Amino acid sequence: MITTSTAAPSPSPVLSETFSLLSLLLISIAVLLILRHYLPLRTTPAYLLLPVFFALFLPASIGLLVPIDLASPLDSSSSSPIPKGIWLPPAALRVGWRITYWLTFALTWFILPILAEYSDSGFREPKAKVLDSLRANAQYYAVVFGSGLVGFVYVLWSYGKFDASLKGTIMALAYCWGLILAIYLMGHGLVSIPRRLFRSADVSGRLRRLQCHAPRIYEKMEDAEMELEDLELQVGELGRRKGGSAELFRDWIEELVDMVSLEAQMTPSNARRAVRGTGNERGLPNVITEKWLAELTRDLVRARHARSRYGSEWNRLLEEVVRTQAILDSAGSKRLDFGKGTRTAGSTSLWERASLFTPYTRYLFHYHVAPYLRMALGGVLGLASVCIVWSELVKDLFPSLSVIRYTVIHHDPLGESGGQVGLAGQAIAAFWLLYMCAAALISITEVKVWRGRALVKRNTASESAFWYASQVARLSVPLSYNFMTFLGSALYKDTVFYGFLGKLIDLTPLGEWFNYLFPAFILLPVFATLFGLYGKVQTMFGFGAAFGMGGEDEDDGEGEERFYGTGSWREGRDLIERELNGTSASVRNNRRAELGSSTNGGGGRRGGPILSIPRSSTGSSARAPTTPFATSPTSGGGGSRHQANTSARRVGRDRGQVTLSNDGDDENFFEALGHRMKNTIDTFDTPDWFKGFGEGIKKPKWMGGDDNGGGSGKGGGDIRRWFGGGGDGSSSSGGGQGRIRL
Repeated sequence: MITTSTAAPSPSPVLSETFSLLSLLLISIAVLLILRHYLPLRTTPAYLLLPVFFALFLPASIGLLVPIDLASPLDSSSSSPIPKGIWLPPAALRVGWRITYWLTFALTWFILPILAEYSDSGFREPKAKVLDSLRANAQYYAVVFGSGLVGFVYVLWSYGKFDASLKGTIMALAYCWGLILAIYLMGHGLVSIPRRLFRSADVSGRLRRLQCHAPRIYEKMEDAEMELEDLELQVGELGRRKGGSAELFRDWIEELVDMVSLEAQMTPSNARRAVRGTGNERGLPNVITEKWLAELTRDLVRARHARSRYGSEWNRLLEEVVRTQAILDSAGSKRLDFGKGTRTAGSTSLWERASLFTPYTRYLFHYHVAPYLRMALGGVLGLASVCIVWSELVKDLFPSLSVIRYTVIHHDPLGESGGQVGLAGQAIAAFWLLYMCAAALISITEVKVWRGRALVKRNTASESAFWYASQVARLSVPLSYNFMTFLGSALYKDTVFYGFLGKLIDLTPLGEWFNYLFPAFILLPVFATLFGLYGKVQTMFGFGAAFGMGGEDEDDGEGEERFYGTGSWREGRDLIERELNGTSASVRNNRRAELGSSTNGGGGRRGGPILSIPRSSTGSSARAPTTPFATSPTSGGGGSRHQANTSARRVGRDRGQVTLSNDGDDENFFEALGHRMKNTIDTFDTPDWFKGFGEGIKKPKWMGGDDNGGGSGKGGGDIRRWFGGGGDGSSSSGGGQGRIRL
């Protein structure tokens, strides 16, 4: 009897291919929604929309290719083990990696930088924009090609083959630069994300931090408005110039005038523009050139986006304050409703409007459940951060101690083949990779970058969109390959990704050692963020808040009470309360008009933004509730209380000093201190034995003394008068009534 052995049929990848196509479709929809959130899709030009779309879509597809590559067999023969997850043939994976990598490489190093400078250029003609973009990127490309030439000589000397040396140099240098940036940003984000969740669990602390951030955001918004007003006035004066070199660019100048619509904005409500800008009006050159007009156009566009950015940040902060305050106030009524009678009624999302929560269940969730959920999520992500840092440290010397390896490889993780990744392992690998990328990308938003780049809802500047998209594309490949090294060399060296990129990175001993040892430097940003070293270094070298990382991690509001009037939470509380009560706009306009009239009369420079700090009508220290909206039944409302006695401080940031008002109602820090000392001493009665202290002591005539006793005269025998208190308060001297004048 003859028996014939039949080979087991090879599995079909049809289901995996279908799943991959559906996943790519979902990724495309998600990218479009992200673009719709930050850019107006209908008015955005195609040259901006398509590159930014692919710069986000391709890195997201890498997050899909890595788990599939880990579970796919490198050999399609029948002797290979049967895949236990989503898999694709090696040929399909190789094509996918080549398309994804080289498109991402071209976008990162060539297309996006040129388009970013093209969109930021102020020239009118496309040819002039392209030439200006190439000039702006000349220094950048000189550094890139110079370092590439040095690396190429080293790889050629080490390997000896020209074709492999050129390709290996390009890919290895791009990987090394991306890895340096990724490790630094990821180390910061691994601490920042859990810390932010832990801090947001405390509702009152979250409100305090929002109040601390309010003054500086408000001042930046005022600075942006003043800068834009000066540029608009300069364009208006340029439009009124007739003859000369201006006639050569009449069409261009008319476009600028139409852009700012200066004449249409000269209404009674906005007449402050004509008053404010004349204090520091920018002069026009005698000869109008194309380069000067291009710089003016670029500055005008940047100023408009800066105003939009800080205006959006200010509105978002107010909405967050209203929501947080509503959560705190719901503790008494046991009811919470975000959509009625609040500032956020018009900005409530569709999900919240369609929520099944009742006011009572919403109170239970946001006041009792949500804080614990935030703490639990922060604990989970904090543990994940520890696992990532630990795996970075031990992946080379002790790969069997990598925690991430055992969470991804569930089938024979200690075998000679390195184990096998199943469907559950692929899902966990996608989570790890997503968290690492999120940590790096969140850190990008916290870096104080040049040009004021920022992501603004529905109004992100073109140059900012290109820049952020290029950072996403630059970080995706290094983070993906760095994650695969956590799983052990026996597994990741059996992937298509290693055969495509990893071999070229390990082509020289320097590249191999760099790939293994440099990630250990993740401890530097981790400890710097964990212990607040950024703020200490900034203070030591005098950088202040103008350089480095930080954000909420460095600014938790603690210790700012010492600097009243320079961004403390009390100042932010008063500012937010006045803004929500509708008094901030009127006060701001009145102060602007006063400032403009003073600069017109004296010819001085314009001052900075005005922040009105309300005081109580008695001039005493603020005894307001700890929350900006909690009012007593007899207070009569916050608006009338602050309108009764409003003071202001003027910050002249152009000269780096604080300018005090000459008005009787304006108070600075020292005047407020004098008032507090006076009110404190007035609250207690002076003992009889102490009232006679100083009797018989006469002041010299050169000090304004009289024939009466220095201490027993009318109101003169009370030591409280030394601090401006006591007596009848009728003194008219500069230091009377507890005021300390500078």
